[in-house]
Amino acid sequence: MSQYSAQLQEEQRMTDRAYARLDALRAQARERLSDVRAAGSHGSPTQRTERDSFATMYEDRLAQLRAVEDRLVFGRIDNTAGERRYIGRIGLSDERHEPILTDWRAEAARPFYEATPSHHGDIVMRRHITLHFRTVAGIEDEVLDVHSAHVNTASEQGTLTGEGALLASLGSRRTGKMTDIVATIQAEQDRIIRTDLAGALVVQGGPGTGKTAVALHRAAYLLYTHRRRLERSGVLVVGPSEDFLHYIDQVLPSLGETGVVSRTIGELIPGVVTQRVDEPHVAQLKGERRMAKAIANAVAARERVPSQLPAITVNGVSVPLRASDFETAIADARRTRQPHNKARETFVSSMLSMVRTRVVEELDYTPEQAELNDIMAQLRMNDKLRVTLNLAWLPMDGRWLLDQLFSKPAQLRRFAPWLSDAQVSMLTRPKGASLTLSDIPLLDEALELLGPDPHEQARQASRDAQRAEEERYAQETLAQAGIGSGIVSSKMLADHMRGDSSELVAQRAAADREWTYGHIVVDEAQELTAMDWRMLIRRCPSRSFTIVGDVAQTSALGGTRDWRTSMNALFGPRNWSLNELTINYRNPREVSDLAARFAQGEGLYISTVKAIRSVPDSVQRVSVADRAALYAEVAEQTLDLAGSYLVGDGTGRVAVIVPDELRDAVQAAVHEAVAHSTLARSGVRFDEQIMVCGAQSVKGLEYDAVMVVEPGLIEQEAPTRLSAASDLYVALTRPTQRLLIVRTQADETLLDL
Repeated sequence: MSQYSAQLQEEQRMTDRAYARLDALRAQARERLSDVRAAGSHGSPTQRTERDSFATMYEDRLAQLRAVEDRLVFGRIDNTAGERRYIGRIGLSDERHEPILTDWRAEAARPFYEATPSHHGDIVMRRHITLHFRTVAGIEDEVLDVHSAHVNTASEQGTLTGEGALLASLGSRRTGKMTDIVATIQAEQDRIIRTDLAGALVVQGGPGTGKTAVALHRAAYLLYTHRRRLERSGVLVVGPSEDFLHYIDQVLPSLGETGVVSRTIGELIPGVVTQRVDEPHVAQLKGERRMAKAIANAVAARERVPSQLPAITVNGVSVPLRASDFETAIADARRTRQPHNKARETFVSSMLSMVRTRVVEELDYTPEQAELNDIMAQLRMNDKLRVTLNLAWLPMDGRWLLDQLFSKPAQLRRFAPWLSDAQVSMLTRPKGASLTLSDIPLLDEALELLGPDPHEQARQASRDAQRAEEERYAQETLAQAGIGSGIVSSKMLADHMRGDSSELVAQRAAADREWTYGHIVVDEAQELTAMDWRMLIRRCPSRSFTIVGDVAQTSALGGTRDWRTSMNALFGPRNWSLNELTINYRNPREVSDLAARFAQGEGLYISTVKAIRSVPDSVQRVSVADRAALYAEVAEQTLDLAGSYLVGDGTGRVAVIVPDELRDAVQAAVHEAVAHSTLARSGVRFDEQIMVCGAQSVKGLEYDAVMVVEPGLIEQEAPTRLSAASDLYVALTRPTQRLLIVRTQADETLLDL
């Protein structure tokens, strides 16, 4: 047996031990869950509630233990004392509480990622362990102390290598799902991941530098390090699209974290869903910070003294409504500093009291309390008074407010006086038009100023009354059982009676617009407008953010081109820090160099210093005579790329990135070619493994091979030259293996690429 084989067997024994312990913990959790469920619904309400709490705990533990099955063990570090520490997805100890596996997030695991030959402390060797299911498939050693005997030992055993584990992960086929990088985190990435929770951390990095992976691993690290705080408040991950969120949705569970809310900007208001987008210049106007002032002006305009003030008659007594009374009542309501609809209660109460007082002053006797109550009741039912009070302080919901604002040019001019006539015309739309993605931050602003919808408020009051009654009943139940404190409270019992005792923090947070998170991760953050940021900061008053993006990829006209300008305005100069990732792990060097030359020639800021691998012939170009030949060539080249990079087991991804105006024609040509090819019989799934799409929709994603069709036309479709350059830069930097540029001769005259 070779020394390398002996090393494999040694690591296999340790891996078997770790998996055996994992299996034992799973069996233990399943057994306890079964015991709890076997008890059924028997016993007192207190006992049933306790059983539900334990069932939830065991279910959560089982979900965590199942999620870490893949590559449970991936590393080892040896120190000068001859001690070994194995690194894995979670921490494991045996029955005697002796450590088996160290959680990758623990401080003791930090040297596995950050130790270098020049700064290694007492760590002399780092070992990467590759698993295939539960079998050790390979080991690679990095000797950090060149004077250590480990150098010769590793050399003799055939385990001494460099970055094999990293390169192997980069060369693997894409699956349509992002995988974690827990086994291959690099030192510059690890330092960012382990940064403290406080403040806003901005991570600038070019394509393929691992920004998204760093952000997600940082979320997992913070949940591990600040478990008690973040479990109560939750973590929000904000991505640019549903496709992107689907792409990353397995990363955090694979790291043992399942209680994170993932949303796009357009999904942050519960019950509001839209996919409509505005024309770029309209979206830019709506994203400006001063649009918050327009919303505030629109709300304040509905708090006024009506121009016509009628007289109100009660019990034969007529009293005219006075402007001074309205002014006093409005001032009373505004002093409460409550949202508009809530403050309206104070306004109405003040007005009714003043009108009742004036009615009483007209009487020639002092009425008893019963008559005073009757006068107040009649005032509340008086239609003329009700209409006038509504004119003075109109109850509103956010959608109605936005609809009024954008369907009436006069209101836009009044509430946003900085807009030009041309801009007012751009923003004006038909009454009742559907919301767009750019409307969501404005709607959120309106909801913040207005408070709950009046009708919803009434329904909530009814629910609150019911909840109080349930808790009263629960308290009586506990008192009868002789239990008034401890693990079970009346609130817990009431929650169980409503059937939501096991509701997770993440589920509650996602359903509550006013929920405040302990930390927010924002990906592709360069695309966010000032109004987008207002909506996010409202959801995290502590301003603890992980913000990742690349200003060279900014396509939104209202997005960020300079982090310092944007972040200083949002967080203040001292409350945020900028970190740059400089190494491109995704693209072959030939692809990275081509994209960088193009971007720099267009004036974009490029932060990537180098790509770590070379793939010969990874950049190819094809030119054809005209559009008819273009469609045929794209279809043929797609089949060629599919044959090289797609496998019937579902692995491998090819993207065909096209101008918007050609998408339907190209998709039809590709679909027809695939349907009549051997691919159709090989198990390759067209809709999953071959994507025909625009440059905007691939942001944040990666593919084995990418075909960029008519890049000159893609550039012409963008609203500005900088946006065009960003879109093309994104398109060029999606492949991990090959970039193919297919264009007509006419397109070559539009752009030199």
